[in-house]
Amino acid sequence: MSRNALIFALLVLAALSAVPWLDSGFWLALSINIAQYAVLATAWAVFSGPTRYVSLATAAFFGIGAYTVAVLGEALPWPAVLAAAGVIGVLVSLLVGFATLRLSGVYFVVFTFGLAELIRQLVTWFEVNVTRTIGRYVFLDITQAQIYWQLLGLFGLLLILGTWLRASRLGFALRVIGEDEMVARHVGIDTARAKIALFALSALFMILTGAVMAPRWTYLDPAIAFNPTTSFQVLIMALLGGVHALLGPLLGVVPMALLFEVLSANFPNHFSILLGAVFMLVVYAVPRGVIGLLARTQRRRVA
Repeated sequence: MSRNALIFALLVLAALSAVPWLDSGFWLALSINIAQYAVLATAWAVFSGPTRYVSLATAAFFGIGAYTVAVLGEALPWPAVLAAAGVIGVLVSLLVGFATLRLSGVYFVVFTFGLAELIRQLVTWFEVNVTRTIGRYVFLDITQAQIYWQLLGLFGLLLILGTWLRASRLGFALRVIGEDEMVARHVGIDTARAKIALFALSALFMILTGAVMAPRWTYLDPAIAFNPTTSFQVLIMALLGGVHALLGPLLGVVPMALLFEVLSANFPNHFSILLGAVFMLVVYAVPRGVIGLLARTQRRRVA
């Protein structure tokens, strides 16, 4: 993203911050939903786009953030809760990175898919055997408008960091890794360190998104916080929009968020089946995303 495009995007976010003053009901709720997926899908693409590593760990990191708020929300000031969630989540992401980022292909996909379930089971075991409960109530004096503004702030910060990253040496190294990791090693790139650093950065924004969203629920349990559907929804959105442009995932977030709202409201018992059908349709119809489709159309016009 160019500097002018970044400035324009930030101005648009500033204008969108007026939504809570215009409507405090349905449209604010929908805007919060779109904003959270915008952060999650863009954070996913920041790592998986250049490296081409398909991660299904979104639900794990989102859940860590949300559950940290459920545990510490009433004991610490809100900035300290966010900081604690970030520290815990980044430590977990570094541990996972060191353990798994030497894997590739389907092995990495399978491990990250199981990560959320592993953490969910560990949290469930701890709650049942230590705290003697299975869920927690979240009563914090944080309004829906404040949640929305925090999500916009996270998205703006992610755009700034993503723009810097793509122009940095680390961004170049990651693109080389995505093209051919063996070549990257031969030219002297520390592939493990580069991947772990970006994986942790991506995870941090997912964690903070989960933490910011937690007060929206009055009750949280491990099944809600670590819902694996979150990982697949984010993956579908990012793939639909396109992962090779910083704002690409946003082109998938908006239509998919609206579609998922309709499906969950009208077909709650068949949502998982319909989600799978949407996933297959996206992969088959637009394998390079909307961004790739637009680029191909532009090339045809020029030719």
